[in-house]
Amino acid sequence: MFLVDLLQSWGLPYGVAWLISQGAGILLLSVVLLVMLAFLLLFDRKVWAAVQMRRGPNVVGAFGLLQSFADFIKFVLKEVVIPAGANKGVFLMAPLIAFTLAMAAWAVVPVGPGWVIADINVGILYLFAISSLGVYGIIMGGWASNSKYAFLGSLRSAAQMVSYEVSIGFVLITVLLVAGSLNISDIVRAQGPNFWQWNVVGPLFPMFVLFFISALAETNRPPFDLPEAESELVAGFMVEYSSTPYLLFMVGEYMNIVLMCAMMSILFFGGWLPPINVWPLNAIPGVLWLTAKVWFFFFLFAMVKAIVPRYRYDQLMRLGWKVLIPVAIANVVVTGIMKVLF
Repeated sequence: MFLVDLLQSWGLPYGVAWLISQGAGILLLSVVLLVMLAFLLLFDRKVWAAVQMRRGPNVVGAFGLLQSFADFIKFVLKEVVIPAGANKGVFLMAPLIAFTLAMAAWAVVPVGPGWVIADINVGILYLFAISSLGVYGIIMGGWASNSKYAFLGSLRSAAQMVSYEVSIGFVLITVLLVAGSLNISDIVRAQGPNFWQWNVVGPLFPMFVLFFISALAETNRPPFDLPEAESELVAGFMVEYSSTPYLLFMVGEYMNIVLMCAMMSILFFGGWLPPINVWPLNAIPGVLWLTAKVWFFFFLFAMVKAIVPRYRYDQLMRLGWKVLIPVAIANVVVTGIMKVLF
């Protein structure tokens, strides 16, 4: 709103000022996210290397800090190879859809008090809809590749994502029941200024654990990385992709991982709020608190990748349908009863 008021003071109509401010906000958020993602990728590789007692990337730039940018340049400059029998239009559209949807989900994520592109009252429903559409990019990529390996990988990935979206949906319902709002900013404000008032401290702690496990499966992270498990499926639905289209798939996947880290911070750990509402903690900008929490959860994702063995596909589906979903439904019922009684 500050930028809108500033532009209006220069004589621009409200509509034009609003359009320019929204465009500037989207551009700033996109650039910051992509730059942060480059360093999160390096961080992921460094954590994995540290667990295995090796150095990890350490050649490009000081301490390997420019490794992700070197990888980006390599991907962009490589030739785009499209299989002769592939449906070229759908083949190229699939990674673009996956990347665009991953970026579009951030439109309703508040990174600070009032710092959100679209502060809509149904932000949670928007997020759920966008994450559900992400399956299409994977299905299209597997089908358009004209390879039975890629198609089988895309089917397994779609089944996995749909299965674990159900449990994530029930987790979101319990949070909404407690907060009493579908607006993501309201969910943060409903948690109070101190950590003992956050959703994770209390009856919603089991739902945080469910959300964390479901987020791993939803984003194809180990131990649920079966769609890309090279030993079984020759890299799954992305086996025919190279160069920039492959990069878009990977950036979209990591963007979804960061989104899940942000949602865990917002739904259960107070979002942009400091742990204790005292000076100097409350003098630190909220966006820095949210960023710190996102990095912490990304570290947990990286540690799980490094130390937990991969599930078999039947174990993965059994965990989703026979354990997580029944537990999530039971929690929704208990939360609803507690809400009505107390």
